[in-house]
Order: sequence, then structure tokens, then C-alpha cells
Amino acid sequence: MAKTIGVLTGGGDVPGLNPAIKALALGAMEMGYRVLGIRRGWAGLLHYNLDEPSTHDYYIRELTPESVRTIDRTGGTFLHTSRTNPQKVSKSATPDFLKNSKWGKPVPDSEGVTDYTDYVLKVIEHLGIDVLTPIGGDDTLSFAVRLHREGMPVVALPKTMDNDVFGTDYCIGFSTAVTRSVEFITNMRTSVGSHERIGIVELFGRNSGETSLISAYLSYVDRAIISEVPFNIEKLANFLLEDKRNNPSNYAIMTISEGAIMEGGEVIESGEADAYGHRKLGGVGEITAQAIKQLTGQNIMYQQLGYLMRSGAPDSLDRMVAMSFGNLAVQLIRRNDTGKMVALHGGKYTTVPVEMVLAGKKRVDVASYYDIDQYKPRVKDFMGVPMFLS
Repeated sequence: MAKTIGVLTGGGDVPGLNPAIKALALGAMEMGYRVLGIRRGWAGLLHYNLDEPSTHDYYIRELTPESVRTIDRTGGTFLHTSRTNPQKVSKSATPDFLKNSKWGKPVPDSEGVTDYTDYVLKVIEHLGIDVLTPIGGDDTLSFAVRLHREGMPVVALPKTMDNDVFGTDYCIGFSTAVTRSVEFITNMRTSVGSHERIGIVELFGRNSGETSLISAYLSYVDRAIISEVPFNIEKLANFLLEDKRNNPSNYAIMTISEGAIMEGGEVIESGEADAYGHRKLGGVGEITAQAIKQLTGQNIMYQQLGYLMRSGAPDSLDRMVAMSFGNLAVQLIRRNDTGKMVALHGGKYTTVPVEMVLAGKKRVDVASYYDIDQYKPRVKDFMGVPMFLS
């Protein structure tokens, strides 16, 4: 009997999502499977009103070779995305038709927060979906784990620009984010050098400083601050002054992770927490720039790359991994080998139990790849090291 596969993307967009969807869809259709694209991540299943047909075509679309033919040529996700977590839905985020319904269960110790997992499962049953293939980071995939525990067959694909999903060496989107960052850092040297200033580039990276580390390593910046190691602002300022003096062009440049912490300080967050408990990060680079200017008297150029890191089409490596992950997912479904996340270990494609995403936080191996005294990338021994220093 032919299977019906549901595919969705959740969390932040990254380059490589569309090639993954295309590879999965085409591979599944070649086997005679039906593929349903779910719009807006988990929100698509939460907002699908069983009693309102107008929501059906809006949130669910059957994928065909024609509908996915050109999607791999662009970045982002043509299915759109959200940070909805159906097991933790606030009153303001609850669809009107679900308010005061039988489907919600109050979440303990969370005022006004409701668990609508049972309703999502009912929608999945209504749609006839046999296997779900969510593509996302650890937040999105945490709900995939919940569905797996409820008995829903799941095959997950890891994506995140930060490369921080636990259980895999590599996530879709990471290579392009690093490539973009290196390009922008290299281009920024034009202005920083022309004006003989200190340049500070803030990069995405909540729990893992890998984007700051690898981008700094590849672009030969003077210093790199990562999420894992609290930094001393006076020490950093003195390093940058020294770097500037030693540079024939009389400038210095550094990277900093958005999740970095000054010694005695805290992570810089703003706004309300999302459904996964995360507030918006960003601004530590600007605070660092102000402090360094005050300490050194130097003019600073601060640039927060932000969404530019994950904009545009994927590079060749992200295309390769995304397509391979999509095809591997189809092969697992054909073998009824579900409850898995596709992964890369030691440069080889493999799988791990989907519950692995909850087993920990993937972070930089500081002892192997970072000089905590000099605030620099430093690989102690290259023999046997993974390509991306994971």
C-alpha cells in the first residue's frame, strides 16, 4: 500500500531547505508515495480546522514534480515556517476554533499555556499521513520527538545555521552561513582598513559559537569571541589595540557570537519568549563595541550580520547534504525504519534515534579548537579532525 508522507519546515529559514524538500518529494514520488507539504511548520497542523474547508488547501498542498521543479534554485523554504510549538500554545497564539475546545490540555506550571498535541495527531490522522518528515533544529524536532513517543512514525532532518543539533556533525544551512559570513567579513575590511578602525562583526549563534569560530578561522580575523567562553572586555580591548598596531594597514577586526557573555555579565536578550522559551538574542556586539571605544578611545565599526548570514541560495555543500538527507529519509521510510533522524558522523551519512536531539546541547570543543587565553581559533592537532571542526 502506498504511503502518504507529510513534510514541513520549522524554526529559522536556512539555505538548503528547498533542495531537501525537492529530493525527498521526488524520491518518494518515484516510489509511488504521496507527499503532502505542510505550510508554516507545526502551525500548519495546529491551524488546520477540520470543520473549515478553507483552511485545508491553505495549510496543506500535495506536492508534485511540477510544484517542486524549481524550488531548489532559491534559499529559504517555499513551505514557509514558524516557531509554533503545539505542546506549548499561549492564549494569544491559539486558533479561535480551538479555544475552549475538548482538545486542549493545560500545561502544568504554565499559566494560560495549553498542549494541543492530541489535536495535531487528529489532523494527521484525518490527512492520512503515514510518516512525518520534519526539517528543523532542536526546537522544531523536540515536538517530533513528542509525536514519536505518541506512536507517530517520524523521520527527521536536522537544519540550523548554528550547526548545533545534538546527534549530527552537520546540519543543513551551516556551510552557506559560514560562506556568507566570510564574504562579508572580507568585504568589510575595505572600510575598516580605509578608516583605520576596529571592526566588530556579530554573528548568529545562541548556544554554539561554531559560526563565529569557523568564520574567524577562515577569514583570518584577529580575535574571535564564542558563546562557550565568557570574555574579559579589558583583555579583549588590549588585544585589539595590539593587533591594530601590528597591522601595516593599522586596523583590527574580530567576530563575536550573539550568545557570547562578558565576564560577570549575561546573555543579551530582548522581547517576549517564544513557544520554546527563547527570547531574541543580539546586541552583545554593540555593547562590546561601546565598551572597547570607551576603553581604547578608538573609533569602532560594528556590524550585526544577522539574517544576511542565511539569505540567498545554498552553496554546493549545503545542496549536497540537503539532497542526500532527503534521499536518505525516503530510503528509511521505504524500509519502515522510523523514529530516526538522518545525520552525518565522521563525514558519512547515518542515522540516530530522533530522541537524540533532546540528549544535550552541541557546543564547540573548546579544548581542541579554541585558545581561551588569546581569544582565537586554534586547532591543537589536525590529524583526524572533522572537516568542519565539529
